[in-house]
Amino acid sequence: MIALDIRRLAPLLGLIAALGLAACQGGDRDERPPQPGDVIVARVDGDPVWASDVKREAVAQGLIGEGEPFDPATDLFRRVLDEVIDQELLAREAERRGLDDSPLARQRLEAARKRILGDMLVETVVDDAISERAIEELYQEQRRLTEQSEEFRARMILVRTREEAEAVMTLLANGASFEALAAERSIDESTRFNGGDLDYFTVDTMPPAFGAALREARAGDTVGPFQAEGGWAILRVEDRRQEQPLSLEQARPQILRFLTYDQVRQLLERLRGRAEIEIVAEGDPLAVPDAPREPASAPATSETAASETPASATEGEADQPPAAQ
Repeated sequence: MIALDIRRLAPLLGLIAALGLAACQGGDRDERPPQPGDVIVARVDGDPVWASDVKREAVAQGLIGEGEPFDPATDLFRRVLDEVIDQELLAREAERRGLDDSPLARQRLEAARKRILGDMLVETVVDDAISERAIEELYQEQRRLTEQSEEFRARMILVRTREEAEAVMTLLANGASFEALAAERSIDESTRFNGGDLDYFTVDTMPPAFGAALREARAGDTVGPFQAEGGWAILRVEDRRQEQPLSLEQARPQILRFLTYDQVRQLLERLRGRAEIEIVAEGDPLAVPDAPREPASAPATSETAASETPASATEGEADQPPAAQ
């Protein structure tokens, strides 16, 4: 039995994949809505184009998220509708020219049919398994397991030399505004124009020098100068508190991704466990026979290096429950 490759699940997590070229349906026109609440938004030679067709195309292009509303009155809807109509016209012309009757067309249409059916199965399984209760239970479980760290809110002035930092400390001691000095003297472009505000952070997300400098600091303290990445830093501590856990609504998207992944993983494990799978292809059967081949010792190109890069952290994190932190 072939081992389950977790990275193969990533395309399924979109739930509904796009079929770029849809075959036209012959016979009598079916005016029944394909799903409850669906409406006809256009006709092509009398055949209906449904709002769900347009929304599916928008989701496939990443223009909207799955489950988001898509108002037919918007310019974006009209633009995607025009694209769906174009696809319909192209498919009809392909049929008129007999392109749908070739072995390659039949193979690709059958592959598209299987993909759509597979996506519908995944959607059904996920809808049946994921409930508000399941979301709430996983959220509460993660809150129990997650240790809350201490977090700081601070402002920073970063300068190039210790002498500049000492001069800033003198000005602060004489009553100068920290926010004004940050705008005037800090070289940290990401914070200088908002008064040096770093917002809330935990020390494990900052360079080690920050943790050492803030160990004994309290709200209202000015800390530094100390050497940091890119120069010398001075901090003013605005607040020190226990890290606030994510609310259920903030954690919901991550929880839904994990539960969806988990359901798809279990489904594929069951299906693969029942199937007899044998991999018979070796090499690339479609490669040009006389194409020159690079020796195995040849240095990797940028393309081959990219293809050998391990799965991204985002994919790898999908098999871990979300931390409600």
